[in-house]
Amino acid sequence: MNYIKDTSYLLRKGEGKIKEVTAAVILKDNCVLIAQRSAGDKLAGKWEFPGGKTEPGETPQECLKREIKEELEVDIEVLNFFAESIYTYQSGTIKLMAFWCKWIAGDLTLKVHSKIVWVKRSELNLYDFAPADIPLAEKLRQLLSLESQSLESKILGDSAHE
Repeated sequence: MNYIKDTSYLLRKGEGKIKEVTAAVILKDNCVLIAQRSAGDKLAGKWEFPGGKTEPGETPQECLKREIKEELEVDIEVLNFFAESIYTYQSGTIKLMAFWCKWIAGDLTLKVHSKIVWVKRSELNLYDFAPADIPLAEKLRQLLSLESQSLESKILGDSAHE
């Protein structure tokens, strides 16, 4: 696989700048939201944690709020960092930074994805994820399988069920 831990190698090799991309891990009723890329997309049909590329001067957290609003028409609160994945596609290398997020307001609306689904941790391995999202899905599946208490309650607090 094309996963890279030490990104300094890419810079020495002259492969240019790594694109920073964000992903939202949104939990609800012990399920996580995933989205399927639309036809016409480079990774059409692949599943991902929704998010997008950071703009110049934008923090990853600001990027996530903007991207989720643009893509799904919902407001989120960005919480703690979850994990990152670095992957080299033919078009370049991305650093995918995932954060735990809380859905604040709005109704989920498909704008750039073909489907969105809430999946249980035991179902994550049934979906064909984009390569950069695979390590995130695996870590999330492993983490959730170790939890006896609701992970949603731990991450989002008591307000998770309001």
